[in-house]
Amino acid sequence: MKMSDDSHVSSTPTGTSRFATTHWSVVLAAGSPESSHYQEALETLCQTYWSPLYVYLRRYGYNADQAEEYTQAFFANLLEKRGLRLVDPKHGKFRSFMLAALKHFLADERGRELAQKRGGGWKALSLDFENVETQYAPELAYNLSPEKLFEKSWALTVLEQTMARLKAESATTGKQKLFDRLKVCLIGVGDSVSYRQMADELGMTEGAVKVAVHRLRRRYRELLRHEIVQTVATADEVDEEIQNLFAALAY
Repeated sequence: MKMSDDSHVSSTPTGTSRFATTHWSVVLAAGSPESSHYQEALETLCQTYWSPLYVYLRRYGYNADQAEEYTQAFFANLLEKRGLRLVDPKHGKFRSFMLAALKHFLADERGRELAQKRGGGWKALSLDFENVETQYAPELAYNLSPEKLFEKSWALTVLEQTMARLKAESATTGKQKLFDRLKVCLIGVGDSVSYRQMADELGMTEGAVKVAVHRLRRRYRELLRHEIVQTVATADEVDEEIQNLFAALAY
């Protein structure tokens, strides 16, 4: 993954700097049912954190069925008890809160009862456990601690969401083919393919391909920062969190 010196630019998907109104916005909205963005915020949180929590459970020693049940029950309990109202940006990173909340849930007898009831009557979330199980099967064989595997899964999830948003943008602007060919330059393997070769395949000049790659990388960095901004308390923490993300990928 490549990050150049201009990675400090902060932007939303529309390209407008909005840190003051977006930091912790997803988290705080999810903890406030009266918010007009409540449902959207909950969906965002679930999509970002369910797979890291599931992988944590698997690495901790639960089998696939148990991990699925506990993941479903944990989110159901979190929503039922409105546990997100307890979140305070002053108390650290949101993913640390989520992991601590899961550990507390596992230690509680009520949590075990909810898991046995598959969410205590709550409608199960639509989550692709089979895909995550396949994706992380090799990782589960390594000697990473459950906590480190949680961190790595979180980092990969953020990158996947960033790539998905960039792909959606490209499709909207009629650049899907360009994105599909140049995305290798975002994942660290682009150097093995010459710009000349990509230019020939796309019917472009080599110079135009270089410009397109530069723009794609810049937009990717902007979208990555937007993902990170959602769950940090201050602008100063964004760069630190990005460093944490890439450190987790190296585990």
